[in-house]
Amino acid sequence: MTATPTQNLQIASVPGPQGQAPGGPGSAGRRRDLAAALRPLMLDVGIPVGTYYLLRDAFGVSLWLSLALSSTGPAVRAIAGLVAERTLNLLAMLMLAVTLAGIAVSFLTGDPRAMIAKDSIVSSVIAFAILGSVMLRRPLMSAGLKPYMTRGKAERIDAWDRLSMASARFRRLELAFSTIWGLALLAECAASLVGAYTLPVTTMVWLSTVMTLGSIGVAILAGGAAAGPIQEMIDAEAAAS
Repeated sequence: MTATPTQNLQIASVPGPQGQAPGGPGSAGRRRDLAAALRPLMLDVGIPVGTYYLLRDAFGVSLWLSLALSSTGPAVRAIAGLVAERTLNLLAMLMLAVTLAGIAVSFLTGDPRAMIAKDSIVSSVIAFAILGSVMLRRPLMSAGLKPYMTRGKAERIDAWDRLSMASARFRRLELAFSTIWGLALLAECAASLVGAYTLPVTTMVWLSTVMTLGSIGVAILAGGAAAGPIQEMIDAEAAAS
């Protein structure tokens, strides 16, 4: 029911404590950057949960229909984002496709547990796609990390591009970042799938959100091991150019 990490992968651009993203001067600038990065996550997690409880408790809508309708908010946001950006991002398109497929399955089955489980299936598709991109040496998570690290500055974008082409260490760090996120999503989807069929549905409504936030938190912290050095290399390359 709740938004899965697959709907929030732009949060991948937030490096862990081993690296601070380039932003405004001092801690105030970093806090603003962090708040801006977390805003989409809060929306995609908060809207589905709030919609579910509003429909079920305030309007008396059935458990199944409440779960199904609450899944549509993040999909609408994803479509609106793609339309607004007017660019085809492979990761965003993949997220949108599996999200819409999950919603369709939810309506076709009419099974509350299947609706909880479909979030895990969606997450697993993205996790395997990310890990597959690592095997192909074309890491998907770089699509989320690059805009945050470069901040739209031409010299930093050029630095990223040069490093990605010429530096073996930089490419290894890109691959490591995507690997961390792929494994985190895979672990979360396995735990959610087990919970969907062993715990009460009403428990999983909120627990799946906790699992989602937990997996994202782990990925952010662990991803800092790769994001920190990536930022340092971009800083040095941009300064030298």
